[in-house]
Amino acid sequence: MNVTPVELLISDCDGVLVDSEILAERVVLDGLAAHAPRAELQALLHGTFGLTTRDIFALVEQRFGITLPPALFSDLRAQAETLIATSVEPIPGVKRALESIDLPLAVASNSLRHSVESSVRRADLVARVAGHIFSADMVAQPKPAPDVYLLAARTLGVAPERCLVIEDSATGARAALAAGMRVIGFTGASHIPPSHGETLSALGVTALIAHMDELPATVARLCAAASGGQ
Repeated sequence: MNVTPVELLISDCDGVLVDSEILAERVVLDGLAAHAPRAELQALLHGTFGLTTRDIFALVEQRFGITLPPALFSDLRAQAETLIATSVEPIPGVKRALESIDLPLAVASNSLRHSVESSVRRADLVARVAGHIFSADMVAQPKPAPDVYLLAARTLGVAPERCLVIEDSATGARAALAAGMRVIGFTGASHIPPSHGETLSALGVTALIAHMDELPATVARLCAAASGGQ
């Protein structure tokens, strides 16, 4: 068991701070429905949350053997960003949970920085995050590569093994685990399928929570275990 002390909490954004994945999926599904069978698209997209829009497009092209119009990518991404910026709701209890945890907090996301900043504002967590935002456009490779998590740790001067991550997606969990960090899997967002906890557990997450009310006690338990407490 990894018993290294925890010095930094890093949260994913979409699906952890704000309930945005379901909005983004809706935009992409509507935009791509003219290019592939809608039911098959929906099944495919339901398993792709956590990926960048560009990676989702590549997956759709590969799966259906099609070439999507180049302008469609930027158009749908802009639509999704606008919808999220104006309509997204915070994950219930996330502000209270994060403000009760006595650890520095960073956000590491596969979205672009301006989108993450908007979501942090929607969640009323600007002061808590204190500008510690790391996004896909700041690194060479997005999740599932570990780059964005390693950048967060390096920038804040914390060893990866001393970081604890909150993630909802398999893509993000793989990234954090590849960075050498412990992961709490969150299964409480609207887009999460019933069996997703099993998927995250199989990847090797340290703990699972279904509601943000569980987060402070889970973090405290992991910190106590790391320091030799019960």
